[in-house]
Amino acid sequence: MFKRRKRRNFNERLRDIFWPKMTWRRIRSYYAHRMGRLPGTPYFIACGFATGAAVSFTPFLGFHILLGGLACWVLRGSFVAMLIGTVIGNPWTFPLIWLLIYYTGHWIMVICQLETGLATEGMPSELSFQMLRDNPMELLLPMTIGSTPYMFVVWFASFYAVRRVVSGYRGLRSERIRAAYLRRIKS
Repeated sequence: MFKRRKRRNFNERLRDIFWPKMTWRRIRSYYAHRMGRLPGTPYFIACGFATGAAVSFTPFLGFHILLGGLACWVLRGSFVAMLIGTVIGNPWTFPLIWLLIYYTGHWIMVICQLETGLATEGMPSELSFQMLRDNPMELLLPMTIGSTPYMFVVWFASFYAVRRVVSGYRGLRSERIRAAYLRRIKS
């Protein structure tokens, strides 16, 4: 009943994964409507989304939903909104995020070594796929340390943005419903 008349071929489906036919504005509008219609208070929804977005900045790729779900439970956020928030971390943004958090963590570790006088031997200064393949655990510590400041910044920025969007959306929606009700009463 809801299938396409003309089935898309493999190339079209593959292209839609990387560059959708809908414009980015329409996708953003869709998710704004989706967030506004989730059940719960604006805090509940914004906390869930912010948690998902913040968890996307951790290097623990296979555990984002588990970590986000645990954080949502602790902070009393929406699990569904957290799932939408984890879309921040996707195949396009993960390489940028990982480079950013690795170099930030490396920088923080070097600053701490200079202040304490301790030297950590074997800490790589260059990031490469060979190093990732040979020594994945040497990358995990700097990435974890580097992700911490970004998690806080992303959480607060997305929390206040989403809470404002949800509150505004719900206010406009209630005004439209009220106006429709008044028109119906007058006629």
